[in-house]
Amino acid sequence: MAGGLIALDEARDRLLALADPRPAISLPLVETTGLTLAEPLVSLRSQPAADLSAMDGYAVRGADLPGPWRVIGESAAGRPFAGAIGPGEAARISTGATVPAGADCVVVQEDVARDGERLTLTGDGPAAPGAHIRRAGHDFAHGALLAEAGAVIDARLIALAAMAGHGNLSVLPRPRIAILSTGDELVPPGEALPSPAHIPASNGVMLASLLSALPCDLAVPPLLPDDRATIAAALDAHRQADVIVTTGGASVGDHDLIQPALLDSGGTVDFWRIAMRPGKPVMVGRLGEAIVLGLPGNPVSAYVTATLLLLPLVRRMLGYPSLAPIISQAIAGETFPANGLRQDFVRARWQDGRLVRLGNQDSGALLALHQADALVVRPISASEAEPGDPVDYIALRQGS
Repeated sequence: MAGGLIALDEARDRLLALADPRPAISLPLVETTGLTLAEPLVSLRSQPAADLSAMDGYAVRGADLPGPWRVIGESAAGRPFAGAIGPGEAARISTGATVPAGADCVVVQEDVARDGERLTLTGDGPAAPGAHIRRAGHDFAHGALLAEAGAVIDARLIALAAMAGHGNLSVLPRPRIAILSTGDELVPPGEALPSPAHIPASNGVMLASLLSALPCDLAVPPLLPDDRATIAAALDAHRQADVIVTTGGASVGDHDLIQPALLDSGGTVDFWRIAMRPGKPVMVGRLGEAIVLGLPGNPVSAYVTATLLLLPLVRRMLGYPSLAPIISQAIAGETFPANGLRQDFVRARWQDGRLVRLGNQDSGALLALHQADALVVRPISASEAEPGDPVDYIALRQGS
C-alpha cells in the first residue's frame, strides 16, 4: 500500500485478531440483555409441567358429553383441585389452572349454564377429548435445547430462560471501555471557552453515545492535556480495561503524543495509518491485556473510524455474529468523482430515492455528519460513478 498505509479490511482483521476470548461469567437474567450466551441454554423443567386449561370453563370427561354434570370443586391457577373427576362430575377451571385427574377436556363457560351444582350444556361443547387443554411439555420438555451458545440475549430469550427454570445465565461479560480525549484546545461541553483557540470536546460524548447501543461498561475520565507524562499515566491507569480508546494525538506530529506515551507506559504499537478518508491517522496497539485504539481528533474522522473499527471490535468481544457494518447498494443521484489511493467514505443524503453528496466533506464538519443519511463507500482507485450508477453505502439512520 502506498506510503506505508494499510487497507481498511486488513486493519480491521488485525484489530479483531487482538480480541482474545474472555472467560464467561454468570449474571442474573435482568443484567443479561444484549449479551451473548457462553454455553447452550438447556431447559431445567418442562413447560407446562402439567396439563393446563387454555380457557375459562369446566373440566369434564369427554365420555360424559353432552352432560349434565354435578360441579364438585374448582381448579384455579396456582390452586389445583385436589380430587379427581368421576362420571358425571365437573370442576370449575380457570385459564392456566391444572386440569384435575380424570378430566380430559374443558367445556368453555360460554357453552354451559349453571344452577347451583348442576351444569348443563347450552352450546356445541368441546369437539373431542383434549379440547382446550395445553398438554404437559407442550412448549418444551425438561432437558430440551432452547438456544445455542452465541445467541444474543433479548427480552424473548430472557422470558424463555426464566420459564425454563433459570435465574442466571452464563454469558460473555460486558467489555470495559475507557475513552480518553486529548488536546490542550479542548474544553468540557457546555463550559465557557477561554479563547477562540479553544473548542468544546465532542468526541468523548459522541463515542459514548455510539457505544450506548451495545452492552459495555464505559469510563470517560477528564480531558487530558498534550503532555506525554500525563497521557502515559492515564493510559496506565486504565490498563485493566478491555479497550482503551483515545481521540487525537495518534499521528506523529510534535503534539501527537499517544504513540510515545503508550510506549512509555509499557505498551506496544501494532500498526498505524490506514488507507481511508476520513480517518487515516488511526493507531492500534496493546497495553497489558487492553487493546489500545487511537482514533483521529477530528470529530468526523473519529465517528467514521469508530463505526468501522471500534464497533466491530466491541461486537467481536460480545460474541456477536455480525461485525462489520452492513454494505448496501443504491443509485447515485449525481456524479461521484474517481477515487485515489485511499478508500473514501463520502457523507451523503437521500434525494428522490438516490444518494447525493453533502457539500461539506471536511473531517471537522459535524453539521454535515448530522445531516448525512449514509456513507457512500468509494473503493481505492474507483472510477467515476455517474448518475444512475450503483454505489455502495453504509446507512447512518434506521430505515436508510
